[in-house]
Amino acid sequence: MNRRHLLALTAAAALSAALPQMSFAAETIKIADVIELSGAGATVGTNWRDGLKLAVEEINAAGGVLGQQLEVTDYDTQTDATTSRAMVQKAIDDGAYVIMGPIYSGSVKVNMMVAMQNGVPQLTGAEAPFITDLGNPYIFRTSFGAQQSMPKLVKYLTDELSAKTVAVAWVNNDFGKGGRDAFVAELDKRGIKLVGDVSSEVGQADFAADVVKLKDSNADVIFAYLHEEESARLLKEMQKQGVKQPIFGETTLMNQKVIDLAGDAVNGVRGHVGLTADAPVQAVQDFAKKFEGKYGYKPDHNAIKAYMGAYIVKYVTTKNGKVDRQAFADTLHGLTITPADEPGILMETTWDDKGEVNRESFLVEVKDGKQSVVSTLPKL
Repeated sequence: MNRRHLLALTAAAALSAALPQMSFAAETIKIADVIELSGAGATVGTNWRDGLKLAVEEINAAGGVLGQQLEVTDYDTQTDATTSRAMVQKAIDDGAYVIMGPIYSGSVKVNMMVAMQNGVPQLTGAEAPFITDLGNPYIFRTSFGAQQSMPKLVKYLTDELSAKTVAVAWVNNDFGKGGRDAFVAELDKRGIKLVGDVSSEVGQADFAADVVKLKDSNADVIFAYLHEEESARLLKEMQKQGVKQPIFGETTLMNQKVIDLAGDAVNGVRGHVGLTADAPVQAVQDFAKKFEGKYGYKPDHNAIKAYMGAYIVKYVTTKNGKVDRQAFADTLHGLTITPADEPGILMETTWDDKGEVNRESFLVEVKDGKQSVVSTLPKL
């Protein structure tokens, strides 16, 4: 992030500190779901929306929060940064207590300043490292940032595969560049050489030339960090060209949507995931069963993140004893929530003073069209 953005965020923080902080006495507690429901991110956004709504239905059926019902309104970002900013402003104008989303880092980069200026807590699914590095006291992750997940993955490549060289395929946007840079930084720390560095565009259809470059690198391992649809196309092209190197990735590469689209081309792919419906955690498996029974499809990590997000709102608000934006943000910093505290949290989770999340995660391999957990990795 450049100096101009840093100055803008600093000024916004000063402004938000001067704003009167709102407590709410409305009949419902308004949750704004600012998410990708059309455009390139519609698949992940739909998972997020459905996970959030399942949780809210459960919470409301059990009496709501502090005797009030949660009211969720969807605001479609259209997977467009400018639109997302307008939707965050609209949600704030509509009286949102908390903003849920978006997932795409490029959108969050733009709209998080609006939420901060108005002192509105925001629970995002974005993974680019810069999200929590700019001193925004109202931003909180529901998933790992790339700077937390990549050390776990590179440690596995070093310790288990003795990899000496790696080629990287990444999508050229904030999400892809953030993940690529975090991954390469970890390679440097462990003395692994980057021998192929291949970028692609959002929505790219033809990966033939990219795969030729990856093959020609003769890397010990290929690491792929793209969105779901592009990941599936890349894997199909790798299968077509007979790529023999092990293929690794982070959460999106093993996503259920990739499995559905890529077919047997995804079998054997391994990587790190922060959350998975196939986790060896009974609460997560119970959620996945409920989700699939209601919506007719298997949830991905975005659905789990949003489901847990609703229960974060429930727990923190109940703990505070009031519907207050500033109190919500203050309480969530440094907080740990366990399933014993709130069953809907599914897995013990901690947030640091920057809003970065920390919990157990998983190394998985796709076998016969399903994620198989290889090992559970401890909290950092």
